Amino acid sequence: MSIDATTYQFPPAPVLTAPTGQASTLEAREISAWFGDHQVLDRVSLTMEARQVTALIGPSGCGKSTFLRILNRMHELIASASLAGDVLLDGVDIYGLDKKLTEARRHIGMVFQKPNPFPTMSIYDNVLAGLKLTGTRKDQSEKDEIVQSCLLKAGLWNEVQSRLRQPGGALSGGQQQRLCIARALAIQPRVLLMDEPCSALDPTSTRRIETTIEELRTEVTIVIVTHNMQQAQRVSDYTAFFLAEQGEPGYIIEHGPTDAMFDAPQDTRTRDYVHGRFG
Repeated sequence: MSIDATTYQFPPAPVLTAPTGQASTLEAREISAWFGDHQVLDRVSLTMEARQVTALIGPSGCGKSTFLRILNRMHELIASASLAGDVLLDGVDIYGLDKKLTEARRHIGMVFQKPNPFPTMSIYDNVLAGLKLTGTRKDQSEKDEIVQSCLLKAGLWNEVQSRLRQPGGALSGGQQQRLCIARALAIQPRVLLMDEPCSALDPTSTRRIETTIEELRTEVTIVIVTHNMQQAQRVSDYTAFFLAEQGEPGYIIEHGPTDAMFDAPQDTRTRDYVHGRFG
């Protein structure tokens, strides 16, 4: 018999400080990408270390979001898209002939710029949606534990625990984005990709998302695209600066520890960008 989450008494919240061992290193090697005949990335190589936050910065149109989508095999879903290079998850090529698309999505989750919960689906069922899509079976008590744990990790549990059966679309924008984070965490990814997750949010919601990123870094590798230089400084351990000059495809100008990238960049173009002189 299923449990009604509106009346079920969940156990006390667990302590969520210890790492789970899920995080993995993600490595891109010589990634180039095209849409038809138009090349958008040129030989991008970057290692995103386990249990670290890597920020991707750069002006609009330099290929950051395309690069992010290549990291979990979304790029290939576009009919005109093609790519070259390798993406390795703990040394294993996710584009290998023996690797299924669903396997890559299982290990590398994605949170988009615009919150996209299933609007008529309940908060509870939104969290579990990824399990259904990957064919993961859980009994009712396991589902209850997953919902509570993921909403806690996403910083949303205290706000919604009494209304889990209400539609996810009824939440505020910031709450919806945290619900999407909870949904991504439910399948226990090794890497979480975030494409400008705070660009449409107010400052209070943005700060809550940043707090969530800080808390998640102990158990999942995070790669975030952001146009907010202060946010990149606040949340990331490493930063990669992308640029596409004079109609050329995007590439990485410079990457390294975030403090060094902002305080002592090696390239004058990096210095100019992080100090707001262009972009």
